[in-house]
Amino acid sequence: MQPILAIAGLEKRYKSGLQALKRIDLEINRGEIFALLGPNGAGKTTLINIVCGIVTPSAGSVRVGGHDIVRDYRRARDLIGLVPQELAITPFETVEQTVAFSRGLFGRPPNPGYVEKILRDVALWDRRKSKIVTLSGGMKRRVLIAKALVHEPQVLFLDEPTAGVDVELRQDMWQVVRELRDSGVTIILTTHYIEEAELMADRVGVINKGEIILVDEKHALMRRMGRKQLTIHLHKPLAALPASLEPYGLKLAPNGRDLVYAYDTQAQDTGITQLLDDLGAAGVEFADLETQQSSLEDIFVDLVHSR
Repeated sequence: MQPILAIAGLEKRYKSGLQALKRIDLEINRGEIFALLGPNGAGKTTLINIVCGIVTPSAGSVRVGGHDIVRDYRRARDLIGLVPQELAITPFETVEQTVAFSRGLFGRPPNPGYVEKILRDVALWDRRKSKIVTLSGGMKRRVLIAKALVHEPQVLFLDEPTAGVDVELRQDMWQVVRELRDSGVTIILTTHYIEEAELMADRVGVINKGEIILVDEKHALMRRMGRKQLTIHLHKPLAALPASLEPYGLKLAPNGRDLVYAYDTQAQDTGITQLLDDLGAAGVEFADLETQQSSLEDIFVDLVHSR
């Protein structure tokens, strides 16, 4: 099946000499939620802005629904909705006017019923007559989401969509995102809340210093790169680690009552059985064992710091 978004050899160099993107190759499938993760300055927003026609690429190609964003800009852009980071909205229009006007900008016929649905989805229907200037920061972000959805896009970019949004609204918004995905809309999001990517995404891409360093299915990524941590709760505190246990790379907690052992979940031999035997041989008695799986955030930090 043809990807809804196909990026090939994409580069962006500014006149200052800064190369913001370095040969990006990326395909995103129709109807998936794709999380693009990366530290500040990694190139996430530059990539989104090029796809949305806001920034001109220096090299490479981008096709949305088969339409080239340069040669067939209008048809490509019609397929895209964008929720930017910046809260730039006309301050003295009402919520309803702002959202309805955005629909008209894309050549869609007036549809008050659909505008109402979108405003209800983002919990703004009761504020539809309010002027933008009177809204809180979180409500203004909801307006941006409504503006991005009202022309019925096939691809929706969410650039840090829940920044400054309260927890309850964040959950409501992700419910809207799930419903959009179920209806066939492709969602591409950047977020600093990595737990959201872990909860929502089908696939994850990591970008750092203008390069895509990894793309994988979320669960496959966590299986392939995840670690487990075994915490051994001791009967009596240790003042120091016995020399016979040093080869395991154990960490002794400051209270002396816990030993922490990290191991590879994919290894044929995790070393745990031998470790427990050697603990007994060293006269170290333990009361309990506890395991913890590494999170997507752990994997992300390791990937970025290794580059």
